[in-house]
Amino acid sequence: MTVQNSAIASPGIAVGGGTALAGLGVLLFSLTFPATVWGLDGFGPWSLVLLRGVLAALLAGGFLLALRVPVPERRHWGGLAVVGAGVVIGFPLLTTLALQTSTSSHAAVVVGLLPLTTSVIAVLRTRRRPSRAFWAAAVAGAAAVIAFTVQQSGGALHTGDVYLFAALLVCAAGYTEGGRLAALMPGWQVIGWALVLCLPLSAVGAAAALAVEPVALTPRGVAGLLWVAAVSQFLGLYVWYRGMAGIGIARASQLQLAQPLLTLVWSVALLGEELSAAAPLTAGAVLVCIVVTQRARA
Repeated sequence: MTVQNSAIASPGIAVGGGTALAGLGVLLFSLTFPATVWGLDGFGPWSLVLLRGVLAALLAGGFLLALRVPVPERRHWGGLAVVGAGVVIGFPLLTTLALQTSTSSHAAVVVGLLPLTTSVIAVLRTRRRPSRAFWAAAVAGAAAVIAFTVQQSGGALHTGDVYLFAALLVCAAGYTEGGRLAALMPGWQVIGWALVLCLPLSAVGAAAALAVEPVALTPRGVAGLLWVAAVSQFLGLYVWYRGMAGIGIARASQLQLAQPLLTLVWSVALLGEELSAAAPLTAGAVLVCIVVTQRARA
């Protein structure tokens, strides 16, 4: 998972180092769905998501305190609440619920549509008027993913698919608001404060979920929880933003295009999933559409 921001390249980070950091961020995010499947081996979906939020918030809070980062102005807390609702709670919960019935590779293809969804919401929010090429590519990418999900589901959308499409919308809204805030403060601080803001809800929810959902502290379950909490939810975002500051959003976004395809590789290697021929083909088609929309927006 990634959060877009509007920062331009920073001279404080060498281009080569920035590329390496952004590439590392993409690599770390590509393991999120397989790690979530591992986490579900030991935890219920609600417990996994809420514990993920608690652990990530404690880690982020530690960084913010250690670096003496000032508390954001009151006018920014509404935007941080949107980021928290979409990125900290909504997307992790909806994708985790989906992964109870969907494979990691299937989810990777559907969520590969996220950059397109974010671009569309950003355009609508800013009332920009992109070219016809932008809209044609966006519609083509959406059509490819819908056709893939219907074909994989035997002619109808299943509950897992509904969760995934809902995850696209809430996460894209959170990304768009996060991008706006990232123009006012470093991007990693945006997700850091959003995590801290959600900590009371995450802590209470985690306690309630653990009381009703069975827990088995299996090696895969614990490893999955630690990965999605420490890496997917916070540390991955930290290196991603550092890399983006060094090379700019345009170059970083090109690296991000590899994320769904990398997740397909991890799904086979770590989970033993079998890919249909349609999965890599659809992921490749969405990749092409994303490239077209990015160039059209530029």
